[in-house]
Amino acid sequence: MEEKLKARLKRTTVKFWILLFYIVAALVWWFISLERQSKEMYNYQINHLNTTIDKEKDPVQYQAELKKTKEDYHSNAIKYGGEGIVFLGLIILGATFVYRSMRQQKQIQEQQQNFMMAVTHELKTPIAIAKLNLETLIRHQKLDEQRQKKLIHASLEETKRLDFLTNNILMSSQLEGKWYKMNKEELDFSNLLEARVAEFTQRFPDRMIYSDIKEGIDIEGDPLLLEILVNNLLENALKYSEKDESVKVTLVRNEEDITLQVIDEGPGIAAEERKKIFSKFYRIGNEATRKKKGTGLGLYLCRKIAKDHNADILMTNNNVKGSIFAVRFFL
Repeated sequence: MEEKLKARLKRTTVKFWILLFYIVAALVWWFISLERQSKEMYNYQINHLNTTIDKEKDPVQYQAELKKTKEDYHSNAIKYGGEGIVFLGLIILGATFVYRSMRQQKQIQEQQQNFMMAVTHELKTPIAIAKLNLETLIRHQKLDEQRQKKLIHASLEETKRLDFLTNNILMSSQLEGKWYKMNKEELDFSNLLEARVAEFTQRFPDRMIYSDIKEGIDIEGDPLLLEILVNNLLENALKYSEKDESVKVTLVRNEEDITLQVIDEGPGIAAEERKKIFSKFYRIGNEATRKKKGTGLGLYLCRKIAKDHNADILMTNNNVKGSIFAVRFFL
C-alpha cells in the first residue's frame, strides 16, 4: 500500500512539472510571436511611411509620423512584456500554491499512514498480552496466588493502556469534529491531580514520581478532559524517561494564573521540534524517540484541551536535562 502511494505521488509530481513546463513554454512562445508580429508591423509602417511621404519635401510631417510609429512600437513592446510578466507571475504563484498543497497532502497521508500503523500495533499488543495471560490462568488453574495476581495485574495494566489509547482517539475525533459537549464545572484541581499521580504511582511502582501540589486550587473545567490532559503529560514524561529517572508534578496558584508543570529527566526536545510537537500525528523524527510507542495524538490533545480551558501549554528544557511541560490556566 505504501509503495503504491509513493508511486502515485511520484507520477502526480512528474505530471505537475511537465504541465508547468508546457505552460511556461507556451507563454514564452506567445511573447515571442507577439514581438515578431509587432516588429513586422513596425517595418511595414516604416516602409509605408517612406512610400507615402517624401522626407526631403516634407521633413516635419515625416518626422512626426516616424516618431508616432516608433512610440506605438515601443508601447506595444512594453504592453506585451508587462502582460507576459503578470501572466508568468500568476503561473508561478499558482504553481507554488499547488506544489505546497501537494507536499502538505503527501505529509498528511504519510502521517495518517504512520498513525494507522502505530494504532494497529498499539491495539494488538495489549489485546495479545491480556489474552495470553487469561489463557494461562485458565489452563493452569493451580498456579500459586502470587503468580495469579501478577498475571491479573499485568492484564489490568494492558486494559488500562488500551483504554488510554481509545480515549485519546475518540476524544481527538470528537473535539476536532466539535461533537463533544463540554461539561464545565467548579472542581478541585488539586484533588484531581493528586488522584492522577496516585494512579500512575500504583501503575508504575518501580518509577519515581514526585509531586508538589498546593491544596485547595479550584478551576472551572471539564473533569474528563482535564484527566486526559494530565494523563497524557504523565504518560509522555514516563515514556521518554529512563526507569531510574524521576518525574515531578507541581501545581501552584499565582496572581494571574494557575500553573501545572510536569517535569522529566529524559532526552529533551530540540528547539526546532518544539513548535511541531503539538501538531496532530506529529512525532519527533530521531531514532531514539521513534522506538517509543505512541500515536502522535497525546500532545495535540493537550494543546486542544488547554485552549478550551483558557490556558496555554508550552515546553522548555529542564535545567540539567529533560523537559518541562507547563500549562497556565489564566484567571
